[in-house]
Amino acid sequence: MNTIKSNKKALFALAIGGFGIGLTEFVIMGILTEVSVSLGVTIPQAGHFIAAYALGVVVGAPLLTGLGSKLSPKKMLFLLMIWFTVFNTLSGLAFGYKSLLFLRFLSGIPHGAFFGIGAVVATKLAKKGKSAQGIAIMFSGLTVANVIGVPIGTYLGQQFSWSVSFYLVGFVGLLALASIYLWMPKIEIEASEQNVSVTKGLKNTELWALIALTTIGTGGFFAWYSYVAPLITDVAGLPNHFVGYAMMLAGLGMVVGNFLGAKMAELFSPLKAVIISLSVMSAVLILNMFIATNPYLLMGMTFMIGVISFTVSTPIQMAIINTSKGSEMLGSSMNQSAFNMGNASGAYLAGLPIAFGYGIIYSSLVGAILAFAGVSIAVAILIVRKRRAIKYKKMAISSLET
Repeated sequence: MNTIKSNKKALFALAIGGFGIGLTEFVIMGILTEVSVSLGVTIPQAGHFIAAYALGVVVGAPLLTGLGSKLSPKKMLFLLMIWFTVFNTLSGLAFGYKSLLFLRFLSGIPHGAFFGIGAVVATKLAKKGKSAQGIAIMFSGLTVANVIGVPIGTYLGQQFSWSVSFYLVGFVGLLALASIYLWMPKIEIEASEQNVSVTKGLKNTELWALIALTTIGTGGFFAWYSYVAPLITDVAGLPNHFVGYAMMLAGLGMVVGNFLGAKMAELFSPLKAVIISLSVMSAVLILNMFIATNPYLLMGMTFMIGVISFTVSTPIQMAIINTSKGSEMLGSSMNQSAFNMGNASGAYLAGLPIAFGYGIIYSSLVGAILAFAGVSIAVAILIVRKRRAIKYKKMAISSLET
């Protein structure tokens, strides 16, 4: 009983870290105007701070996971959270465009490694047969941050100073540090994981296929999410303050979808759960195009898309862990890089039809195409797996006959 209770506390520690990461990743979007005015840059230039963070995630995930492979997971998580806390707090002290750009890049570096290592640790802390639930608890911090943390951080940044938003992130980082130190047990890592090299991980072709699936498939959600504000104000004709309500609805949907996705990963195989999620997402995004002018239906659809989007997170993370045996932490961390590449590519691709004058609603069409492309990759992986299994079975039968 004591072990179960301590493991729950350890999972909660991971959730606190996830809350802090979700807060720093998304609060910048709510205070972008305040940052641009304070530093004397344009809104598009201020958008570079979002891109710099994402680049930090992409670079840091495999790099830090590989460098820290010989450390215990508890020590590695603790060090990553120290890095996170220091550079997010320093971001609040930035005095110009270049300094904040550099600090946002450094702030993003521990993101992928924390979630990647944390996901593997969560599977070890969870009850037997409940690995998906363990991962979902960790990711719940990220989803709750969108509902509670980001609105609070945005309010503080708008009412006082954008620096206060980053000080809030630093404070959450201190809470995560304390909880990891006090509640995270010492977990032994596999010998194969200690000896993992980046080269070994890069040779896994199915891992790369899953990375592509994450990048392209989840890019469908970000294609929609990146342009949700103009969709609500320009297409549905709602006042600006409804954007905040819509973001909260999407965040609530993410909370629900996170645990629904964990249940799906238990009922089906992780990859089949991903296929179901992305198929539904593709259909719903197309439907969103036709109902976008109706403000009531659009707000309801915002919640629904939030739900569907996060049913993908836990299943794809489990699929990555299952595929990268012997280098689970590296594979899991690389998947976090893929999520951020999906963020950047989805927003960029969805902006193309808008730039060519086709209208905001076509961002949803781009999202639907990306989600369906993710389904195609997942189906292809399953087909290759089946053919490989048949091949091995024939080879086994042939060896028995000889």
